[in-house]
Amino acid sequence: MTASAQAHPDRKLFSSRDRAVIAAAAISMLLVQMDWFALNLMLPVIADDFGTPTTDLQWLVSGYMLALGALMITGGRAADLFGRRRVLVTGLVGFAVVSVVCAAAQNTAWLTAGRVVQGCTAALIFPVAVAVVTAYFRDDRQGRAVATVLAFSAIGTALGPFIGGAFAEHVSWRAVFLLNVPFCVAAAVLALRCVAETRDEDAGRGLDIPGVVLLAAGLSAVMIGVDQGEHWGWGSAGTLACLLGGAALLAVFGRLERRTAEPLLDLTLLRNRPFVVVTLAGSLSNIVYCLVAVLSALYLQQARGLSPLESGLVFLSLSVGAGAASYWSGHLARHARPEALMAAGMLLCGVSLLGLTWADSIPLYTAIFAVVGLGVGLGWALTNVATQSYVPANRLAAASGLVLTSLVLLGAVAVAVASTVLELLSGSVEGAAADGSAVESVLRAAALLALLGAAALGVLVRRVKV
Repeated sequence: MTASAQAHPDRKLFSSRDRAVIAAAAISMLLVQMDWFALNLMLPVIADDFGTPTTDLQWLVSGYMLALGALMITGGRAADLFGRRRVLVTGLVGFAVVSVVCAAAQNTAWLTAGRVVQGCTAALIFPVAVAVVTAYFRDDRQGRAVATVLAFSAIGTALGPFIGGAFAEHVSWRAVFLLNVPFCVAAAVLALRCVAETRDEDAGRGLDIPGVVLLAAGLSAVMIGVDQGEHWGWGSAGTLACLLGGAALLAVFGRLERRTAEPLLDLTLLRNRPFVVVTLAGSLSNIVYCLVAVLSALYLQQARGLSPLESGLVFLSLSVGAGAASYWSGHLARHARPEALMAAGMLLCGVSLLGLTWADSIPLYTAIFAVVGLGVGLGWALTNVATQSYVPANRLAAASGLVLTSLVLLGAVAVAVASTVLELLSGSVEGAAADGSAVESVLRAAALLALLGAAALGVLVRRVKV
């Protein structure tokens, strides 16, 4: 227990140092969320700058998510082993350095590589920021402190599209990456000055490096095969090598995880059917969120002709809806089963997303967009809460790690697949992003995924009593 917690076990207010600790974690979470959501509005501008089709830039999104998802558990485990403050500060410094590298990119390959590395550094921030706060506050103020951090994460979600659109139109897309630097510096300084080093003395002593390599390599190969299949030919040697080689690597990963003493993912949890149903439903919700965030950004600018700033203003409705749902989900879960709330959220998302594809006017589109945000926000924000009720106490950390990994990695794969499907429906790589009917068709498929998740959760709620 920290000295602050011991001296003031019942204190309602936070001391200056307490607020500094919260600020370090809150800025870190805001940074990661704001950066990801800002990029979506910049994709058409970056494509114009480099003279490349917008759909070819999906790796700026999926590559980042792939690195984050593959390394997130490793980042959390490294923090438990080597110190949470040390790992968080390392991630912040790395994120700042790579942001400068991305801002200086001269071609898409350079920028894509930078985004993948940036995802690696984000894996040292995202799972560790909240852990820093929970380790510091060991009294009844912990819930308020964590809620504050998550609220700033929601603020980052809301601000990201607006900042991305405004900077892309009136400054430069490169400036958005440079904006990360002062946030990283502020969070790192606060962490070094005010956060005491903590680690988990009972944590295992190994990092599953082979598992990380196999998972990342297998998923990357599959995603490259899907992404390039249209260009290389679906029956070509290159495409088949990527798809079959990736599947083989993932199979080896599965065998390794069952045998290693400290696996990256606890695959025995896959025999827990309620846990699997909730995890898949939450992953579907996150897939829908990723598809809506990426495809709507392209649609508004290239099919509807909105400027980046105008698109950012429309996107505020989606982000505010999702952020509000994420923040209030914890309060709602006290009064209703999380699975029931998730089902309601996914049902709301599916219906409203179908309506979005037929919305003609921008004001109507904006209003429905907010409802879509509420639905997806409830769907994925409550996934971790819902799954915890189906696993024993000694498996909570492993379950949380598997859930977060599933959410991020399946979202990354979905973005890669959707870009390929969009090009197939459009019949043109160059004009796919501007093909409004093709984008709407993919979003309708995403709506059906949301409805499928709602149905599965509805069956679970009726059959399983908690």
